[in-house]
Amino acid sequence: MTTTSPPPGAPPVSSDRTAGGAPGAGPAAARDTATPGRDRAGGAARLRALDGLRLVAALMVAAYHYGGRNGDISRAWGGSPTHQFPYLSNAFAYGCLGVQIFFVISGFVICLSGWGRTLRSFVASRVSRLYPAYWAAILLVTAVFALPWVAFKALAPSEVLTNLTMLQYPLGVHRVLGVCWTLWAEMRFYALFALCVVLPGATRGRVVLFCAGWTLAAALAQSSHEPFLTTVLMPQYAPFFIGGVGLYLLHRFGRRDPVAWTIVLVSWLIGQHYAVAGLWHAPSVHAFSYRSTTVIIAIVTLGFAAVAAVALGAFRWADWRWLTVAGALTYPFYLVHEHLGWVVIGALHRGAGLPSYATLLLTVGLMLLLAWVLHRWVERPLTPRLRRAIDPRR
Repeated sequence: MTTTSPPPGAPPVSSDRTAGGAPGAGPAAARDTATPGRDRAGGAARLRALDGLRLVAALMVAAYHYGGRNGDISRAWGGSPTHQFPYLSNAFAYGCLGVQIFFVISGFVICLSGWGRTLRSFVASRVSRLYPAYWAAILLVTAVFALPWVAFKALAPSEVLTNLTMLQYPLGVHRVLGVCWTLWAEMRFYALFALCVVLPGATRGRVVLFCAGWTLAAALAQSSHEPFLTTVLMPQYAPFFIGGVGLYLLHRFGRRDPVAWTIVLVSWLIGQHYAVAGLWHAPSVHAFSYRSTTVIIAIVTLGFAAVAAVALGAFRWADWRWLTVAGALTYPFYLVHEHLGWVVIGALHRGAGLPSYATLLLTVGLMLLLAWVLHRWVERPLTPRLRRAIDPRR
């Protein structure tokens, strides 16, 4: 299989304490956000709007993969997406910023999920949330790419087996799923949060210290140019996770918390810097698209603002049950949409001769349907069993 390196700004989660919903890492955190536990008044606080926001971020990433870049997707279309979507390809190129929105949501949800949990319970919730749909996606994509009439190359058996660990990216093994690099970022965030907050026990002071310490350490890692420190502390993604944690502090302790607002503001300032540094380039005839710094900053700002609005209760009215379903589909959709989308686009556009826009919409619809199948027949039966196997006392 041909794999692509992660987009410079490239997803993607919520807590298992919610009713319905989806993933646990960026896109994988949906189930954890539907019911974040108890609000300060003691009532059940449902954040279904966060599930809807996660699906929006996933669709942004899908737009990027289907029409906002070159590479293998050009083989699927039979030409550059700029020819298929002459008016929208530049807009689709901003879709990779859905990853940053995922990371902000993940910071919020993982802080929610880890508060009051033991380390074993936290690990069980994350592993059971991430792996069932991931294993299914790995096997499904490998099987489809091995079909003789599919134009994309499958990986060797040894590489596929290594991919099942979700550690292929740091091990330098080719990836079955191009999006798995974001899961590697999520795993490092989980590890840092588990060691610094969950293990000693979550308190407001400890979470504030975690945010401040990680922000400073990430800046020092960036300036040191030390690969190990950069890998562990993730300077380019840390501000988004930390910003989400700060927003959860506002949700839990109230909007008048100046320390939490400072965490969010500093994270946004640093985050927009890394987004611009990773995605902006001078205008060039050789580049697929040109991204404006103003638009990049605006999308990052809207991402922070949208999660803040949910955290502060501005969307309590959006208590629609279908948002929980949307959140539940986000993670499996995120896992399968890119590579299987290539196959579907090729079959519909070049094979069946459907117009570009019809192909795009139908492909997204089919990937959402496949996501529902994975959620219904893989995640729902396997997630609780895997969680109980890791943490029988739960």
